[in-house]
Amino acid sequence: MKGTIISYLKEYADVSLKAEPMNDVDSLVLCQFSYLKFDGLVPLVTQRGRSVSLQQLYEHPDYEKLYGDERYEKENRALFEAMRRCVRFRNMKLNCYINIIENQADFETQFSAVTFLLEDGTMYVAYRGTDETIVGWKEDFNMAFLSPVPAQDFAVKYLNMVTGKLPRSFYVGGHSKGGNLAIYAAMNCKPQVQERILKIYSMDGPGFRPEVLEKCHFDRIEERTCKILPHSSLVGMLFEKDIRYQVVESRTFGLAQHNPYTWLVREGHFETVSDIYETRRFMDDTLNEWILSLDEKSLRTFVDTLFQILEASEADNLIDFTANLKRSMTGVLGALRGVDEDTKKALKQIIKSLFAIARLRIKEEISAHPLIKETKTRKEEPSR
Repeated sequence: MKGTIISYLKEYADVSLKAEPMNDVDSLVLCQFSYLKFDGLVPLVTQRGRSVSLQQLYEHPDYEKLYGDERYEKENRALFEAMRRCVRFRNMKLNCYINIIENQADFETQFSAVTFLLEDGTMYVAYRGTDETIVGWKEDFNMAFLSPVPAQDFAVKYLNMVTGKLPRSFYVGGHSKGGNLAIYAAMNCKPQVQERILKIYSMDGPGFRPEVLEKCHFDRIEERTCKILPHSSLVGMLFEKDIRYQVVESRTFGLAQHNPYTWLVREGHFETVSDIYETRRFMDDTLNEWILSLDEKSLRTFVDTLFQILEASEADNLIDFTANLKRSMTGVLGALRGVDEDTKKALKQIIKSLFAIARLRIKEEISAHPLIKETKTRKEEPSR
């Protein structure tokens, strides 16, 4: 039976990492766990030698602060509880937490990471990804198009610092922006650090321009890199021609598949499919080809224009953007006036992807309506 990372933790509650070593699903568990708000609860990167267990977090007076992100509060609570009861993670320690927010002239940067000390003697360095704010998604695009950005430099410094304090073999990974940071840090860390990397995970993270991969000698870590995408990926397919990837089935559609809680697991492994949806791949390839033809100045203009248009919808995040289609489109269409045809075409492709969430939400709302549910129940009842 297909489940999620939470059902996986329940199913494998008695299976230790020594019995079955770290796998791809475990990696996503830790990447998602890094989204919790550890401020004031997990020792900072500057607090050498200190760490905290899951049980200590659970008993901390400020435990509720972990769930400051309301988007996935219910799922995050279930994740924590499942990890606390699962032998694979219940005795792990957390340390070296960092959370930096900076407003600079060119970029608004949010960088966060945490290190997990695992019971099998290894550790996992996890970079936090992006939230669903318009600003957060702009950072994802900036990272793919305009490398390096400040968060990538922070990622390299963090990896060198943490691994200098903790001489263990380690995994490094992240979801969304965090996946891009993991690969960038692994490519650019000190040689003696790079030698200790067991595996690098990018969970639907944006890729890199080909010249960045060449300059940073991606070939040195290529065999240890694992890129995992949902089957209708947009963010993770940005510049994704030079990194091998596997595709995971999701229980939802469109851009909503970026949510790790929708990725399906069966018998301890991701439920995979052959490739990205054909229509999605065509759009991704077309967008990538067009972007690669631009110089950096044009790219910066493109990204700024895209997010000026999104901001013209007066929505703060992508959920509000797609929940109020009429208002959003009025602002978007107005902002598109005066944009050249090539840029306008690329922008429309991206905005079309964002509206995939809206179609999904409408289906869910219709299915959840009392009259619809009652009708479905009657149809499903066996005749007597």
